Amino acid sequence: MTAAAGAAVAWRPPRSCEDYWSEWKHCKSLWNRFHHYYAFGTSLTCRQWKADYEACREWEKESSAEAKELLQQSERARVAEQNKFAPVWQLRQKPPDDWYLPLDHSKPQDS
Repeated sequence: MTAAAGAAVAWRPPRSCEDYWSEWKHCKSLWNRFHHYYAFGTSLTCRQWKADYEACREWEKESSAEAKELLQQSERARVAEQNKFAPVWQLRQKPPDDWYLPLDHSKPQDS
């Protein structure tokens, strides 16, 4: 067995195919569609979950390089989308100097 063949056999999708299927089923549920429309004012598209499920099944059956590449691109896009948003609050590196004192509600809060 060559090194390239060993690498192809060792690769697995980042999620199981059942995870893609359950994400698709959840995405297209009536409750989830209603909630998304209510919260964001737009209709939800679930095509990517279905495409990922089909690529995952193709990878399981045929070890297709094209299916592998589609899954990798999809997961990279998902991670990039999550990293695109900055946190709402800036995280502290250490607690405030007076963290152990009782709260004084008349004292103005530091920003």
